[in-house]
This record gives sequence, structure tokens and C-alpha cells, in this order.
Amino acid sequence: MFSNDIGIDLGTATTLIYVAGKGIVLKEPSIVAMDARANKVMAVGQSAYEMLGEPSDLIRVVRPLEEGVISAYEVTAELLKYFFKKVSPSKFFKPRVCVCVPSAITEVESRAVIDTMISAGARNVFLIEEPVAAAIGAGIDITVPGGVAILDIGGGTSDIAVLSLNGIVCKTSLKMAGNTFNQAIIKYIRSTYNVLIGDNTADRIKRDIATVWPEDSSPEEYEVKGRNLVTGLPQRITITNQELMEPLAAEVEHIILALQSVLERTPPELVADIEQSGLIMTGGGSMLGGMDKLISSRIRIQARLAENPVEAVAIGTGLSFDYLGKLYDGFVTYTNYSSK
Repeated sequence: MFSNDIGIDLGTATTLIYVAGKGIVLKEPSIVAMDARANKVMAVGQSAYEMLGEPSDLIRVVRPLEEGVISAYEVTAELLKYFFKKVSPSKFFKPRVCVCVPSAITEVESRAVIDTMISAGARNVFLIEEPVAAAIGAGIDITVPGGVAILDIGGGTSDIAVLSLNGIVCKTSLKMAGNTFNQAIIKYIRSTYNVLIGDNTADRIKRDIATVWPEDSSPEEYEVKGRNLVTGLPQRITITNQELMEPLAAEVEHIILALQSVLERTPPELVADIEQSGLIMTGGGSMLGGMDKLISSRIRIQARLAENPVEAVAIGTGLSFDYLGKLYDGFVTYTNYSSK
């Protein structure tokens, strides 16, 4: 791996960048703040994230990625240019870039990722499917026989795959993940308390107290600040972790059904291997309280978090340069494009 090789986990919620020899060097929200009148970039990443929810007709905060794919090409290019300057300030050496993408990405969506990377300053672009990158980043030996099951829950998509001997046996991708959990919390509080909260608040609630496993903890109260939808005035309410279980578990059910479907399509010999090794969970969304226990109880296979679930995909994407030319088609979809 060359020193200017970069692995990018271009997530709906967060972008992580891995640089050869340095590890994870950047972890910032995938957000851009625009001047609404001049349509120019005002802030990127963390500084733009802090503007979310601020009432202003002059600032437009944009999430240029939706459900794991690029929805705003030019804004994403500006986001990446800013990140590239932070991690690779040299103007003379353009990096080789590997980007992880959802398993169900289309050819048009793949081309948009590649074009955006080239526009942002990449020399060569490679694509790798997220569950494959997750497996590599979780420290799994992907070249040996035997079945390995991966569940990667990011911000916009959830990817499930069974891997064996340099190949993907079966896979699926859902356009729901961590952001879906946030929306479930927002919807519940709006319908139950007639109070509107922002995405940042919902995310804090999810990380601080939310759980989908009844036996995970004792009742825990949490104060929430929002806006009353009738009076329009600020309002404080108190919620508990237990009241959020039902709406969140309903969303997790979609992931469980997809897991069951993938396992049903997996050869029995590999299912036996997975029963021994367990289901490996990666991505920020997989850290929802009680998620591993709920999934384990439903699929009757031990689900466990990878050692570093949030960064596993980015690490695997960066390390994937070591596998160039070694993996079978269909296991990892590498598309090599060069800038001119």
C-alpha cells in the first residue's frame, strides 16, 4: 500500500477516511452548509453540523448523500475536496482512493461516486462493497473456507452478506439504518407529546438511552427540549427508554426479516459455520442498545459487535488495497478509473 492511498467510508451520516500508515485520520459529518442567497459553501463537516436546526433564511444545511448514495453531485464534490485538503494537503500527489458502497448500488450510482471522487482530486478510484470492507476491517480472514455473516448498519443503509472463500454467497441491502431510528424517535415524540425535535436531539436520545431489549436496563428518564406544535413555543418533556422500545423494535424488525431471508438462502454447511462463528455487526447503527440481544434471540445465532464497529468499514476500505487482484469477481466489486 502506498502512502497516498486513501480509504473512504462515504456515509450518509458520517464520512471516515483511512490513510495508509496513519489509520483513521478524519471522522466528520457528511454535511455542507450553503449560503442560501449566493449558493456557495459556508461550512463543511463538523462546523456545518453545528448549524443544523438553526433557524435562518440565509443558511441551507445540505446532506448530499441519501440512503448510501450521492444525491447532490456538486455539493458532495465540495465536501470531498475539503476533506482531501485536510488529510492530504499536497497539490502534487493525487491519491489512489477506495470507496465503500452499498451492496445494492446501481451502475449509475457507482458512476456518480467515481466521477465525484475524480472531480475532488483522486488519481484512481476503486469501489468495494460495504460488507466486504466491514469483514476486512473487523479482522476476519476472508480468504479461508467456511461461512461468515456480516451485518453493517450505517446511517442510510443496512448491508447483510454471507462470505465464504473469497466470494459473496448471498447478500441484501436495505435502505434503512441509523437515520431511520432517529426518524422513529422524532415521529414518536411528535405523535405522543405534540412536540417537534430535531435530528440532532433524536440522535442524542438514541445514543444515550434508547434500547430495543426489555431486559437491557431499568427505567431511565431523559429530558428533551423541543417545540410545541400547537403553541410554537419551546417545551421540555421527560421521556423514558422503555417507551421508545416499541417504535424502535418495529424498525429493527425489517433488518431481522432481511437477515432471516439471507440465512434461508445460505447453504446448510455455511449456516453451520455461522452458528459457530456468530453474526458480526458493524456500523454506528449496530450500537443501538440491545440490538445484538434482540437479533440473537430472533435468528438463534449469536450476534456480536465487532471490536471497532463504527470504524470497521473505513479501516477495511483502506486495507483493501492489499487485496487488489486477489479476490474473486462478485466478492468485491472493484472498478478502477483513472483521472486524466
